[in-house]
Amino acid sequence: MRFATLPALTRHVKNPLIQAGMSPYPSTLTFNAGVAKYQGRYVMAFRNDYGFTQEEMIRFRDGKGSYPGVKTNLGLAFSQNGIDWEISPKPFTPVFPNKEWKRAYDPRLTVIEGRCHICFAVDTPHGIRGGIAVTEDFEKFKLVSMSVPDNRNMVLFPEKIGGRYMRLERPFPVYGNGGEEKFDIWISESPDLEFWGNHNLLLATEQVPFCNGKLGPAAPPVKTKAGWLTTFHAVWKHNNRQLPSWPGRWDKEYIAGVMLLDLENPAKILGLCEQPLFAAEAYYELEGYRGSVVFPGGMILEDDGQVKIYYGAADTVECLATAHTDDLIEACLRRQNLKLMP
Repeated sequence: MRFATLPALTRHVKNPLIQAGMSPYPSTLTFNAGVAKYQGRYVMAFRNDYGFTQEEMIRFRDGKGSYPGVKTNLGLAFSQNGIDWEISPKPFTPVFPNKEWKRAYDPRLTVIEGRCHICFAVDTPHGIRGGIAVTEDFEKFKLVSMSVPDNRNMVLFPEKIGGRYMRLERPFPVYGNGGEEKFDIWISESPDLEFWGNHNLLLATEQVPFCNGKLGPAAPPVKTKAGWLTTFHAVWKHNNRQLPSWPGRWDKEYIAGVMLLDLENPAKILGLCEQPLFAAEAYYELEGYRGSVVFPGGMILEDDGQVKIYYGAADTVECLATAHTDDLIEACLRRQNLKLMP
């Protein structure tokens, strides 16, 4: 099965925007970035994997070598136009890890009340946790909240709704789902960004026509006149087909979707585009560490109505696509055969 990209979306001619070799420190994969407009410029926090080469991974795949060690840190970049980026001379760390932390990765940025909030995933010996930290200068960070395992892909709404902070998240209960990767998108709220409750299912895998695996939040939602424009990632598993991958054994296609949530009650889905926002088509999306992967992590709504969507491609590089807000809203509302959750 092949999935088509929504005609309203255009990939940028300068893709990939960020890739290995551009950083002034060791880097093999640069992807899954969070992006925000903050203090008069664009800021990007990207995942940076290093400590190995493509050749080492391929030798491992072909049984000619051992698995190379993979290390991860977070890179930081700034831009005046959201297209041309200057990478900071050294990686940054959102918090000081304790002995439980193996690595922090997949950052998502949301500006709330004049401060930049960073959601990220943390690997620990006892499961994957989702964290929230806050900074005003990307030098000093305050850890605000950590979830229990297993939860990740957290993104924050950029303002309070009904006096509460809101977030989307993706818990992944293996036993409760019969051992399958059928994970869904949930929504929760908080009075202070630290304590989270009132968790509710927002979007289930069976509601998305281009998903036969798992779902999760993508970029933080942006506010439009019609509702919260919200991207998500969906997985289509090709059970009888192997996709390109440096390490091998890869059959999951990651696809970007878009939906519209109610402004006053974001737990209510107003519309969902029944075809993908976009799927892997360009060479830098089809081939890489894990081929056929697109994963939005940042979305900027410009004054002229254009939306910049930043996404990781093939778990290898960071890219940009654009669309007009009105076209995406229309796509979400065009047809509604969506089976809404009670």
